[in-house]
Amino acid sequence: MKYIPMFLKVRDEPCLVVGGGSIAARKSELLLKGGANVRIVAPDTDERVEQMVAQGELEIVRRKFEPADLDGVVCVIAATNDDAVNAEVSRLAKARQLPVNVVDSPDLCSFIVPSMMDRDPVTVAISTGGVSPVLARILRARLEASIPGAYGRLGQLASEYRDRVKQALPDVDSRRVFWEDVLEGDVAELVFAGRYEEAGERLAQRLEDFDPEAIQGEVYLVGAGPGDPDLLTFKALRLMQKADVVVYDRLVSQPILEMVRRDAEKIYAGKASANHAIPQENINQLLVRLAREGRRVVRLKGGDPFIFGRGGEEIAELVDEGIDFQVVPAITAASGCASYAGIPLTHRDHSQACIFVTGHRRAGADELNWEMLSHKNQTVVFYMGLENVERICRELKAHGRDASTPAALVEKGTTPTQRVYIGDLDSLPGIIADNDVRAPTLIIVGEVVALHESLGWYKPGQEIT
Repeated sequence: MKYIPMFLKVRDEPCLVVGGGSIAARKSELLLKGGANVRIVAPDTDERVEQMVAQGELEIVRRKFEPADLDGVVCVIAATNDDAVNAEVSRLAKARQLPVNVVDSPDLCSFIVPSMMDRDPVTVAISTGGVSPVLARILRARLEASIPGAYGRLGQLASEYRDRVKQALPDVDSRRVFWEDVLEGDVAELVFAGRYEEAGERLAQRLEDFDPEAIQGEVYLVGAGPGDPDLLTFKALRLMQKADVVVYDRLVSQPILEMVRRDAEKIYAGKASANHAIPQENINQLLVRLAREGRRVVRLKGGDPFIFGRGGEEIAELVDEGIDFQVVPAITAASGCASYAGIPLTHRDHSQACIFVTGHRRAGADELNWEMLSHKNQTVVFYMGLENVERICRELKAHGRDASTPAALVEKGTTPTQRVYIGDLDSLPGIIADNDVRAPTLIIVGEVVALHESLGWYKPGQEIT
């Protein structure tokens, strides 16, 4: 992150704009909209600046910039057509530790002006760090279409009741829960319907009836998918933004974790072979304890929580303890990794069935049905099978699969570091040894793997055949 987003209060504060052209006029209009007292310094000005001067909206000093012009101002914008003047304004402003923006020169700026969507008092700002203002405007246009103008009225209603709610609910967590209920519920719908006074009455009633002691905790068992954040479901994202606490696994990618609410507590509960940050039994108990504290808990798991994710074990504990929960399914690793590797899991010419198998076995567990897994014209996907790949290949061949059966390894599938390795049951163990293949890696066995050569479309990393 190159810039930390902030909102600068300029109402009734003196602000300086150096330059008198059309760009200076636009920047001045923005400052005036924020309630600033604007002074322009420029020897020449365009028609729009003269109109603002004539209407008494701003002050103008008709000369070249001088260092003393920086005295007493809270921010500076340099918008001349002279690079040397702009650079000098930047240098002097930074020496005084004044926020300075130089139009179209990000390296000279201590702050940049984002593209904005105004739903006063709600303001949404979008920035590309100054590298592409056009992209920022495109993103703003998309947000304009998806955020109704009535959100400004909703923000105004919240402002009117803010102090009253703070006095009635001194606890921060209680206030947050109250406002989430109000701003996502029927009060908001009344505002959107134009029934503002009725919405205020409903909000006041909600506050009178609200009992912080009655807040109930809940657990959301959320699938994070195979790694690409674009594959998250809308519901998963909504609950991730709502959570007080997130208990997350090793396979949850960093870009997905960054989509969690910023102030949520994050607890790592990752597992690798023979290396569990928190034992499963303790995770189950942790979820129960957090929910009983009245907190909303997202249990964030890579892939789908009900496919080799121990999701069933965790909600069984919640059921036994009477804890409310929801389950949010996701694209499982087999589907995501195969799709990004260009390998259809089923194909009417090559595979009429698909089987998901865990390659990592609990001690004392029953043996896999190798005879069933070795049938032709089916796809077998092994999760967590990297350490046992030699045995997997050996057993499949021993039970009837041809040694030349195509097989694939998809390492870190759907991510920018995805790598795909293509071989067969004979060569697969050697490919792993020669290329230092590491978890998370999915093993796909079956005739459909041969389609990768023609159907592979996602190529961010290395591919080995």
